Amino acid sequence: MRSSLLVLALLAGPALQAAMAAAVSCPDLAAAVQVAACPAEEELKYTFTGYCSDDGKAYRGETDVCTDYQLYRKLKNVALWESADGAFSAYVSCDRPSAGVKAAKASAIKVGKQGKMTQVVCGYGEGVSFTYRTRAECKVEGGDCAANPAACKASCN
Repeated sequence: MRSSLLVLALLAGPALQAAMAAAVSCPDLAAAVQVAACPAEEELKYTFTGYCSDDGKAYRGETDVCTDYQLYRKLKNVALWESADGAFSAYVSCDRPSAGVKAAKASAIKVGKQGKMTQVVCGYGEGVSFTYRTRAECKVEGGDCAANPAACKASCN
């Protein structure tokens, strides 16, 4: 009895694993929402001084944006956005109109690792990328995202 359960488990394993694979599609940004406020100009000016006076950054050579306030502003003037279901998130420039973000269509998808986490990154052009994070292993499934945004998919298991 025990050996037959083991055989059944071994045979069912690949089928069960395939059934547990989840399809992850790039979100339609028409329903995306901005979930954090943009920083005020006064706040950016104040944090520029603190960020750029950090000696640790200078020793690590991380002061590129400290040579010009406009470079720093471009880096830090962002707000958190999420897909309608909250599965994907992105930091989007506050200089970009929200209507432009909502009108963007997926043009690329890629899968990468950051530590133990897998990231499914959906690109929408002009520096907008929404990311899905999971501990599952994922691989890109889709075809040509630029021609068909609905083809931007990955399978994760």
